[in-house]
Amino acid sequence: MWKSQLAMAALMLMAACTPAPEPAAPKSSEAEAVAEPAKLMTWDDLTARPRPAASQQIRWGEGATDVVDLWLPEGEGPHPVVVMVHGGCWQKSIADKSLMDWMADALRQKGWAVWNIEYRGVDEPGGGYPGTYQDVSAATDALRDRAAGYNLNLNHVTGIGHSAGGHLILWLAARSRLPESSPLRVTDPLAFQGVIVSGGLADLEASRPVTLPSCLDAVYDQVTGMSSAERPDPLSDTSPARLLPIGVPFISVNGSEDRIAPPLLGDALTRKAEAAGDVTSLIVVPATGHVELVAPGTAVFDVQADVLASFIDPRSSAD
Repeated sequence: MWKSQLAMAALMLMAACTPAPEPAAPKSSEAEAVAEPAKLMTWDDLTARPRPAASQQIRWGEGATDVVDLWLPEGEGPHPVVVMVHGGCWQKSIADKSLMDWMADALRQKGWAVWNIEYRGVDEPGGGYPGTYQDVSAATDALRDRAAGYNLNLNHVTGIGHSAGGHLILWLAARSRLPESSPLRVTDPLAFQGVIVSGGLADLEASRPVTLPSCLDAVYDQVTGMSSAERPDPLSDTSPARLLPIGVPFISVNGSEDRIAPPLLGDALTRKAEAAGDVTSLIVVPATGHVELVAPGTAVFDVQADVLASFIDPRSSAD
């Protein structure tokens, strides 16, 4: 039943994002106006907004980045939860969890408790393989230990990750598929009801030649780890595309004008996942770049909020 409901929801959302048929060719002066490309958001456009504050910060470990921001909605709960993973090309010098503050606050206002995790970047001591993966794994599973104290509903857990965070959120959802020999394997990973890969670089091999060289190619060996006799294929436990089918519904959302994660990456991942038997879809939002994906008030933010609601109704407290 949930498979058909998700498929129907995805089809409705994709239909809403389908550009209208092209009108008849306009005359000279009109043609110039139509041809002018849409102005895309910059990071300054987002960060210039007043910054909202999380309900509280939770420390789950002893490391400097072993922290989570919890954003609690109004009411007693139990609250459905969105696990949120920021991007930044796996590099802390580019971004940390605070980049997601505006999206976290907007989802909180829609009834979600947001579990916005931090992790070591490849440019921090211990980051990369395996540290980055161990961080996001432990931060996510720490939700179990805190759920009762904040009345969080562990049966209603979804996830969203942006850019490099799109890779990490899908990897988190796929942890049950990790090879038994992997040092990243955990026995009882937190279950997701669905995840959004938002402008994500989830297929590391396919993303490497497509995204900016400084975003992945320059740090590729740190993200995947080096091959060895014991681990000849570094992608075997780092790239979600190698773990298909992950067994968790997921939707890739891409902006039509995104140069960091162009739609062709979401399309290729969707095709691979469908062929493997996963329940998945692709939504491409017109006139949208990379920043709009995490900016409340944009068309693509509304699309993603609706996708999360298609996994779980955030107003429901049942089960």
